Amino acid sequence: MSSVYDFNANTLSGTAASLSEYRGKVLLIVNTASKCGFTPQYKGLEALHEQYKDQGLVVLGFPCNQFGAQEPGSADEIGAFCEKNYGVTFQLFEKVDVNGDNAHPLFNFLKKTAPGVLGTEGIKWNFTKFLVGKDGNVFDRYASTTTPESMKQDIEKLLNA
Repeated sequence: MSSVYDFNANTLSGTAASLSEYRGKVLLIVNTASKCGFTPQYKGLEALHEQYKDQGLVVLGFPCNQFGAQEPGSADEIGAFCEKNYGVTFQLFEKVDVNGDNAHPLFNFLKKTAPGVLGTEGIKWNFTKFLVGKDGNVFDRYASTTTPESMKQDIEKLLNA
């Protein structure tokens, strides 16, 4: 696999989707959770989506229950929570594992392409973010503590590339 466009994932409604549908767009791929201290970042992610979607940014949320069991809900519960509490309109996918033997192949690719601090590949917590350029290559990886708002400069750089 040479870019994120080589991967498929199921949307929160269970529909199969190819990430190649987003070819030529800037992607912000995030592992999310509804019961995490970082959950309010949904608001910032939605704000980025609203501000930049017409310029080519696509935010993709992948719920994950691997960290403190902070995403226990069903697909319907996750969708309702995100819409009701944060007005989320960006694309959410089915719950996935991001680490371990059952990790989604997309996240294995992202981790290998953009390792974390000191070269570690594992994702440490919810709301780890990967920014992907229009060419499908990972531009950078951002920690859970990095707010969506603080990523605007990098997003604009990729949108204008």
